[in-house]
Amino acid sequence: MNLEDHLGDILAKGRAARGVDVSAASRAAGLTAAEWNILEQTGAPPKPLHFAALGPALGMDAAKLERIARGWMPAPADLSLWRELRLITTAASGITVNCYLVWDEVSREAALFDTGWDAAPVLQALRENGLVLRHLFLTHLHEDHVAALGVLREKFPKLHLHTNSKTVPVQNRNRPNDFIHLGSLRITHRDTPGHAEEGVTYIIGNWPDDAPHVAVAGDAIFAASMGRGNQSWDLARQEVREQILSLPPATLICPGHGPLTTVGQERENNPFF
Repeated sequence: MNLEDHLGDILAKGRAARGVDVSAASRAAGLTAAEWNILEQTGAPPKPLHFAALGPALGMDAAKLERIARGWMPAPADLSLWRELRLITTAASGITVNCYLVWDEVSREAALFDTGWDAAPVLQALRENGLVLRHLFLTHLHEDHVAALGVLREKFPKLHLHTNSKTVPVQNRNRPNDFIHLGSLRITHRDTPGHAEEGVTYIIGNWPDDAPHVAVAGDAIFAASMGRGNQSWDLARQEVREQILSLPPATLICPGHGPLTTVGQERENNPFF
């Protein structure tokens, strides 16, 4: 799986977050404005970039940007550590999105984190593993993350919905300091607004064999990048820094788009932090 954002996407987000116009960014990079525009569109630098000047101009880490330009990717996650975790991807409208299914190996009760575009692969995974879906946790309410919500709630009328949205009934909202037990698994949450006002990251712990915790982050953070600061760029970065990157380095980050990564890899390689 490729990174959700190529180098040009990352630089465009950095420029937007800092409020830097194309002329200033291109000068710092040693490009013309036309060359910069091509870079943002394609992710391919037309010539070597002046990262030492570009990083500070965009408020980003220059060395990490250069690493991404050279092709950095997160090390593949060893999912054998989390045997009861499935990454499910669906695509529509040119957008590929991730959702995640977890379950307790004894009770076979399951929880789904976001729905993706299509319920079919989720239903197939439930059948193949002999699972009963009990909980649905939503990281935020953007269409690609909730498109299959109606189908799943129809199939599982007793499904318990968890969300930070104030637009849903109180009984479906996350409560401060709340946690959910799913057999041996313990699910808690941390608010991560900025990309979306209702943004939340779910932390899954108590895996068999003491595997590291899992953070299902929605669009708060991606491998080497982050979601757009639709609500506030500064808030989005602050919440990722305080609520996600403060977790132990081995914590598996399950983002809404792109490959799996870890807290340690993002601390070392994400140029926004």
